[in-house]
Amino acid sequence: MGSDSEILNRELSKMSDEDLLACSKEELVSRLRREESEKMSALIQRGRLIKEVNKQLQGHLLEIRELKVINQRLQEENQELRDLCCFLDDDRLKVKKLAREWQLFGHHAAKVMREDLGGYLKKLADLERMQDGLVKENLDLKELCLVLEEECVSRSDSSPGGSTDLNIPCMVARDVGDGSSSTGSVGSPDQLHLDILGGNCALNPSFPPSLYQGATRDSL
Repeated sequence: MGSDSEILNRELSKMSDEDLLACSKEELVSRLRREESEKMSALIQRGRLIKEVNKQLQGHLLEIRELKVINQRLQEENQELRDLCCFLDDDRLKVKKLAREWQLFGHHAAKVMREDLGGYLKKLADLERMQDGLVKENLDLKELCLVLEEECVSRSDSSPGGSTDLNIPCMVARDVGDGSSSTGSVGSPDQLHLDILGGNCALNPSFPPSLYQGATRDSL
């Protein structure tokens, strides 16, 4: 019995011919049925595994298709980005060139402005000096007019009778200002000519003698 149970436990493919001949028909049939059932269950299990593998394979194929679509879209976006980078690089070069030109223009404009500013400052300094000279000259003329007016008034007061000619130089002497009067300013040859002809004003030491001499020659 022990040998029979060992024979039944072993597979038919592993049993020798002697072992098979030693078994009875019932044992061989039961062994064969059991082997067939095991093979059928193995085939069924194999079919299930194949179905599962096929299902997983279909899922992987679907993922591959989706990845191909995504890859195609990414390649198109990559190409668009490359084109955009080329366009932006061209714009960058244009902007760099334009900035360099503007920088050169700014340096040139600053140089010209510095030169013009130096000229304007020099002209302004000259104008200020001229203005100071004119202000000083105007003050001197005002003082001279006041002195001449005082001398004319004193002579008109000291002269007997006070003729009409004595009042003319004084009236003219009062017409002193910024030089815009139509009657002439004090110190002009016409005014000196009137003063000398009238004989109303003495020589003023602060007044240039050349003007008196010129006015005297004109009167002669």
